[in-house]
Amino acid sequence: MAHDILIVDDEDDIRMLIAGILEDEGYETREADTSAVALSQVGSRRPSLIILDIWLEGSDLDGMQLLETLQRDHPHVPIVMISGHGSIEMAVQAIKMGAYDFIEKPFKSDRLLVIVSRAIEAARLRRENEELKLRAGAEGELTGKSTAISQLRQAIEKAAPTGSRVLISGSAGSGKEVVARMLHKLSHRTNQPFVVINCATMAPESLELELFGSEAGTTGADNTPARVGLFEQAHAGTLLLDEVGDMPLETQGKIVRALQEQTFVRVGGTQKIHVDVRVVATTTRDLQAEIVKEKFREDLYYRLNVVPLEVPNLAKRREDVPLLVEHFMQQSAQVAGLTPRVIGTDAMASLQGYAWPGNVRQLRNVIDWLLIMTPADSDKPIQVDMLPPEIGAISPSILRQDSNVELLSLPLRDAREEFERQYLSAQVTRFGGNISRTASFVGMERSALHRKLKLLGVHNSAVGVGRTGNGSVEDATSSSA
Repeated sequence: MAHDILIVDDEDDIRMLIAGILEDEGYETREADTSAVALSQVGSRRPSLIILDIWLEGSDLDGMQLLETLQRDHPHVPIVMISGHGSIEMAVQAIKMGAYDFIEKPFKSDRLLVIVSRAIEAARLRRENEELKLRAGAEGELTGKSTAISQLRQAIEKAAPTGSRVLISGSAGSGKEVVARMLHKLSHRTNQPFVVINCATMAPESLELELFGSEAGTTGADNTPARVGLFEQAHAGTLLLDEVGDMPLETQGKIVRALQEQTFVRVGGTQKIHVDVRVVATTTRDLQAEIVKEKFREDLYYRLNVVPLEVPNLAKRREDVPLLVEHFMQQSAQVAGLTPRVIGTDAMASLQGYAWPGNVRQLRNVIDWLLIMTPADSDKPIQVDMLPPEIGAISPSILRQDSNVELLSLPLRDAREEFERQYLSAQVTRFGGNISRTASFVGMERSALHRKLKLLGVHNSAVGVGRTGNGSVEDATSSSA
């Protein structure tokens, strides 16, 4: 898609001249002769670049005042100033105020095109850099206040400064790399490299090359340069072995020696290379079971498992879902340049009640989906019927619009009992089976809620709630609440 450039100048012939030069190079152009028209144009559709005259005679704001306004309200749009009566001092002032560059009239078309191209590219790189920083910052923090996350955060804070090796276990998408990044960020190596290798996606025959590098000419060609491996790249920093359970046995043996001696030999070489690297590993596999199957080395397991950390599934910390939703909504909206949406109470209850087999990663994808797929012009909260089909379809029936039709077909007593059953089942599920928190929310005594659940037959249908030996409903999380 062609870049859209807004030309703001009070002289018709100047606007036409610049537009002709730009359009010949494939750019799209719009024109404005006053500050009011310019602000309206920017408000209707943000341009890729603005070319702005300094003087703007007959306008409410002159060019410098308009530059100040645009920098305040649209800081990501690059602005090139032009003037036929400029001075060095004025150019310096414009650039200090945020303009990308300054061109004096009359100007050569080649110079204009070079500056326009550079300004657009610089803005793109700055935007990408900000997005990367935004995502990296988000991936370096654990979001949530649940007991499980609070305990994990405390364990990370204790382990990080020690430099000990850490083995992080947990289901896919639960946030294991986030934990690894926190360990690095809170360690004495925070200003040193953080290097990641995914053992699950790397071909076995190339994994050793990636880790240890190779000497010149290793592939058989004399002109093949030496290759620096990830162990060397991570010197003085942290190396993350992601999904270490998928590492080939032969490579595991070499990793053991590298961990023990902090030295290794490049592929095709003979000289030992000394490094100072903290190794952190993650796994979704049960490594002790893999040891029994002789698919994972026991000595490597004990060298990696100095400090074991387990990341809980999202289904085990449902109270963190609202915080995560808010966090991802703000983050995704900022990256996409969209307005954050509000999640309605019914939709939030449904999100909290969902099992989340893909964990936090799946929740993040759902928020991205909602931001894109729900009506952008709506200022109403997102309701349960707007959720993705796989979530909305299994929402408790009380949260879906068709439940009212079902209840209206019942006598009053049956309808009231069915409503209570659906309502309490949804609330118990929402709070992850924690009867104490459910009772507090619905305004009942804990013992009274137990009796009501038993009377209504709400047992295994709610997550975290089951029968005890005598048939009563018990709080599956009361021991940790």
